[in-house]
Amino acid sequence: MTNKLPTIWFWQRLRTPHMSMLAEALAENGYNVIYVSNEFLSKYRKKQGWETPKLNKTIFKLAKNKEEVVSLASTVKKNSIHLCQGLRGNFLVNDAQHVLRKRGIKHWIMMEKVDDSGPKGFVKRIIYSMLFFYWKPFLHGILAIGQGTQSWVIDRGVKNKIVYPFAYFLKKPIVKRLYKNKDNSLNRSNYRFIFVGQLIKRKKVDLLIDCISSLNINNIELWIVGDGPEKENLYSRAKLSLQNQITWFGTVQMSKIPNIMNQADCLVLPSKHDGWGAVASEALMLGIPVICSSSCGASSIVKSSGFGGVFFSNNKNSLKKKLIKQYKNGKLDVKTKKKIIKWSSCISNYKGAEYLVDIILKKNVFIKKPPWVK
Repeated sequence: MTNKLPTIWFWQRLRTPHMSMLAEALAENGYNVIYVSNEFLSKYRKKQGWETPKLNKTIFKLAKNKEEVVSLASTVKKNSIHLCQGLRGNFLVNDAQHVLRKRGIKHWIMMEKVDDSGPKGFVKRIIYSMLFFYWKPFLHGILAIGQGTQSWVIDRGVKNKIVYPFAYFLKKPIVKRLYKNKDNSLNRSNYRFIFVGQLIKRKKVDLLIDCISSLNINNIELWIVGDGPEKENLYSRAKLSLQNQITWFGTVQMSKIPNIMNQADCLVLPSKHDGWGAVASEALMLGIPVICSSSCGASSIVKSSGFGGVFFSNNKNSLKKKLIKQYKNGKLDVKTKKKIIKWSSCISNYKGAEYLVDIILKKNVFIKKPPWVK
């Protein structure tokens, strides 16, 4: 990859690990990358165990208020590339977008899968249709993150040729200890499922607990990593049916999660909605199969991986079938892990950077085939 591009700007609300890894890969490949965020990490994210990521060769600029954002956006060069977080509810990023618009500089939108379920869904669809109509003349294109996002955006009136399927591309984790782990799956009798995330209603951990309980298989265990307002309700629910088969870890620092996840046989993400679900990517990069709901943006890569599976959102019978099938497949061995890890290179931050450059340079206009689709 050679330096054929002008400066690439990331406009984000937070300095998130997932977007930082993509910026870092671009910078390490010779591009001049500037990452702007309104804060490092929110207290909410820190409480969840998130850690401020390193950016290495990427230039970082903190713009804490509207004046600082407007000042930065007013000085960018006309030929620069701008990747902006969303169109709605993006706070100070929107101020940068308006400055770019006023200066006649087009930008790219990076947006996750939108939850348009329920009565509010109709209103959301109308609002986004209006937003896309307003911004369309000032967009290079839209990077649609998650299963179904591309078609959803097109249905709101955006031309197909400027909407590209996209993902959160992560760094490959260090896996030197992968095959030396004392808790190797073949050295224990239990089959181990794991959930990693917030304990909130949207994540549907209650559905997962109920499903595993109803399987009535004694050598299945469930590890739950995370915390949140649903904790006590979930504790009570599990105590009635899975007391001896469930382990609670609480909040764990992000850097320590791979070591825990690496001791499981399958990750389950049962969310009613997830814009993406980065833990699915992290698990696959560790060589661990993933079961997720059809309402998770990451269901696109889970399907493509050929491991685990996707169940119908909020459907107990559908999830049970996937859990049983995965259990019958048996515990993970080294050969299977290696195979999953090899496949997961397509969702690495370096592969994502390569794909992004192809899109920006319009090399991929007609095919638009994302790296996880072979």
